[in-house]
Amino acid sequence: MSAVIRIAIDCMGGDSGIPVTIPAAFAFAQRFSDTHLLLVGLSEPIRQAVAEHSKHYPDVSPERMTIVAATEVVHMDDSVEIALRRKKDSSMRVAAQTVKDNQADACVSAGNTGAWMGISKYVLKTLDGIDRPAIASVLPNQLGGTTIMLDLGANVDCSAQHLLQFAIMGTAFAQVGKQNPNPSIGLLNIGEEAIKGNDVVKQAGELLRQSSLNFYGNVEGDDIFKGTVDVVVCDGFVGNVALKTAEGVVRMMSQMLREAFTRHFGAKLLGLVAMPVLKRFRAQADNRRYNGAALLGLRGVVIKSHGSADAIAFGFALDCARASVANQLLTRTTAAIAQLTQTQSLAATIGTGDPA
Repeated sequence: MSAVIRIAIDCMGGDSGIPVTIPAAFAFAQRFSDTHLLLVGLSEPIRQAVAEHSKHYPDVSPERMTIVAATEVVHMDDSVEIALRRKKDSSMRVAAQTVKDNQADACVSAGNTGAWMGISKYVLKTLDGIDRPAIASVLPNQLGGTTIMLDLGANVDCSAQHLLQFAIMGTAFAQVGKQNPNPSIGLLNIGEEAIKGNDVVKQAGELLRQSSLNFYGNVEGDDIFKGTVDVVVCDGFVGNVALKTAEGVVRMMSQMLREAFTRHFGAKLLGLVAMPVLKRFRAQADNRRYNGAALLGLRGVVIKSHGSADAIAFGFALDCARASVANQLLTRTTAAIAQLTQTQSLAATIGTGDPA
């Protein structure tokens, strides 16, 4: 890793694009002087935005940002096929290519999730022993810590073997990020009993029970935020629905609390007393703080931001990219996955009675 952490930003991605990514980039650069940002996208709009925001961030040297031209943009409704085959000079693809060419240590996009995953996989390739990358993120739990969850939307249809690989990647991610040598794994299901779930989940549970991983067993939706296990594994369809539902509940609770405290005079008095508690709740539950999910299983550090992220939330995604590089996430996760995969293969060989 170089002394300066280089992060490529897909400036065109997300619901808002440049109005979010450029101010987030300047605020991030002001916080971290050890970074160099590659601003990838349509050159002229980026150049204009940089010139405008430079006035408000005089401490950020222009030399710490480099504009990398891309002539095309992957839109939120573009298919993976369009992104890969028809837009070969998109800001997404160029950003991923900078990591491939060792011009950047990590890349970040708030764009189309399927396209970002497809492009990253095509450009960077997957690690040995991994068929499909998965989106992993940390979520707050009631114990005051975090729970890692994957997959959060990259793979809608998964086999039992894919879920086992997600568990391996999640274990490696927890070993690196949470400094936990033996993290517990939970398989998200509709019940704790082994007989519950569809055939894929049942088969995955059996594979996990036979594995060398620290498999806790099946967990239910409320276990995600209880902190029952360190890592929750599911397919991308279930994971994305669970994540978006949780975010919606938090927003609804915050709105209801605000309305309750402002509707009546007595409630206002109560609100003055309860406001510190409400503020702590909102700060802990604010999904912007947890923006920035790692695409695990790739030969490079790739971070996915929410498409609807504002500048504050996108800044946290940039924080995630920097921390991933600074903590040598790729090197350490690659080694952990290789070791876990080798252990799994050896265990499977011994279990079948074949010679090792």
